[in-house]
Amino acid sequence: MAKLSTDELLDAFKELTLIELSEFVKKFEETFEVTAAAPAAAAAPAAGGAGAAPEEEEEKDSFDVVLEAAGEKKIQVIKEVRALTSLGLGEAKALVDGAPKAVLEGANKETAEKAKAQLEAAGATVTLK
Repeated sequence: MAKLSTDELLDAFKELTLIELSEFVKKFEETFEVTAAAPAAAAAPAAGGAGAAPEEEEEKDSFDVVLEAAGEKKIQVIKEVRALTSLGLGEAKALVDGAPKAVLEGANKETAEKAKAQLEAAGATVTLK
């Protein structure tokens, strides 16, 4: 197998959906027995202890849109999940059936709130984390 350059790897990652990328990170962590979240978790206590926690939440710039329940209009929710992600019909249905699950991960505030509004309009129960 040919060795890929850093730019080639980045181009390959750009083509993945957030869910596919999340699955890749989990698999990478399992394979190499590492944790990608460790540096961020270690940096939080050094930022000023418990008093800094409320500030961090106010300045949060990355949100996860979590589908808590599909509600009565499940088909509409599946359509919205497909519109928000690049998932196929079967994958979107599985995500909706497996609620609570993240629909979008690491989205900016505007995108996350727009997605939440669209899903709630379709009848779903959604939270932002």
